[in-house]
Amino acid sequence: MEYTLYLGLGAMAGVIGGLFGLGGGVIIVPILIIAFELQGLPHDIATHMAVSTSLATIIFTSIPSIYTHAQKGAVRWDLAQWISPGIVLGAMAGGLVALSLSGRSLQLLLGGFFTLVALQLLFYTPQASTRAEPNRSLLLAGGGGIGSISALFGIGGGSLSIPFLNYFGVPMHHVVGTAAACGLPIALFSTLIYAGAEPPPESLPAATLGYIFIPAWLGIVLASVPSARLGALLAHRLQERPLKRLFGGLMIIMGARLIWINLPGG
Repeated sequence: MEYTLYLGLGAMAGVIGGLFGLGGGVIIVPILIIAFELQGLPHDIATHMAVSTSLATIIFTSIPSIYTHAQKGAVRWDLAQWISPGIVLGAMAGGLVALSLSGRSLQLLLGGFFTLVALQLLFYTPQASTRAEPNRSLLLAGGGGIGSISALFGIGGGSLSIPFLNYFGVPMHHVVGTAAACGLPIALFSTLIYAGAEPPPESLPAATLGYIFIPAWLGIVLASVPSARLGALLAHRLQERPLKRLFGGLMIIMGARLIWINLPGG
C-alpha cells in the first residue's frame, strides 16, 4: 500500500513539475508529511523527512523536464549559468536553517508558503515586461533567495524563479524552461545537506540516508521521471489556466491544514 502511494505521488509530482515548472515538491511534501505521520513517525522526523525526500526526488524529476524544455528551445542557459551559483549557496544555507527548526515551526512555515503558492496560481497572470533582463548581480542575488527558500520548503523553486524572471522581462516562452533548469542545482545541493544530517537514530525507520527515506524516494522517482516529460509536453499543448485554478484550490486546502494542526490547540 505504501509503495502504491509513493508511485502515485511520483506520477502526480512529475506531471505537475513538468506542466507548471514547480518541481513537484508542492504536492510531494504535504502528502509525505501525512503519510509519514500515519506510519507513526514523530512530528519533527516526519516533517524533515518529507522535505528532504522531496528534494532528493527532484534531482531526477527535473532532468527529463529540462531535456524536454531544452528541445523546445525554452531554456535560457545564459541566464541559468549566472543564477545557479546563487542558487547553490542559497540551497545549502536553506537546508541548514530547516534542520535547525522544529517540526511544528517548519510545518507552520510550509502552510503559509503553500498558501502563497496557491494564491499565485489562482491570481498571478504573467505579463509581458519592458524591463531590461536581469544583470549578473541580480541573477546571483535572486538565485540566493530562490535557493534558500526552496531548500527550506522542499520545492524545485519554480514558484519563485518564474515570477522573478518574468518581472525582469524574460520572455514567457523562456521562463518556465529556465525555471525548470534552476530546479536541478536547488535539489542537488540541498539534498547533500539533508543526506549528511544525523537525526536521532531511534526515531528513524529503516532504509534512510540522513533524513531521506529511500523507499519513498525510489517509488516517487520511478513514477515521476516519465511523467515529468509528459507534463513538459502538455505544457506546450494545454490551456494552463483551468488546471492552475484546480491545483491552486488543492494547495489552499493543504496549506490551511498544515497551519491549523500546528496552531495552539489545533
